[in-house]
Amino acid sequence: MTAAPAVVAAAPEGSATGLRAPEARGVTTVAPRAVRRIAAQAAGEVPGVAGPVQVTAVVRGDHALLDAEVPIRYPEPVRRVTDACRAHLTARVGELTGLRVARVEILVPALVGAAVPATGRVS
Repeated sequence: MTAAPAVVAAAPEGSATGLRAPEARGVTTVAPRAVRRIAAQAAGEVPGVAGPVQVTAVVRGDHALLDAEVPIRYPEPVRRVTDACRAHLTARVGELTGLRVARVEILVPALVGAAVPATGRVS
C-alpha cells in the first residue's frame, strides 16, 4: 500500500505564517449605521446618562465623526457626564470598529429627574 502524496500550499513570498502582508489584504468597511448603534450603546454605559441616546455618524475612510443627543440624569454635573461620554465614545467606537474617532459633538436635549411614584391619592 502506498501513501497518498501530501498537498502542501506554498506560503506567499515574505510570509512565514502563510498570511498575506497587511497591505495586500482587502479593506474592511464599517457602515455608519453600525457605528451609530455601537456609539448609542456605548453612551448608555456612561454613569449619569438617562434614557436612549440618539447618534448620527459619518464615516470617512478610517475616521468617524459622531453627533450625539445625550439626556442627562438630574442633578448630575452636565460637564462631567459629557466629558466622560465623549471619552468613552472615542475609546469604545475605536476599539470595536477599528475607526479613529476624530470628533464627538454632544447635545444635551434634556435633564431627566427621578420619576415621582404615582400613589393614586390626592392630599
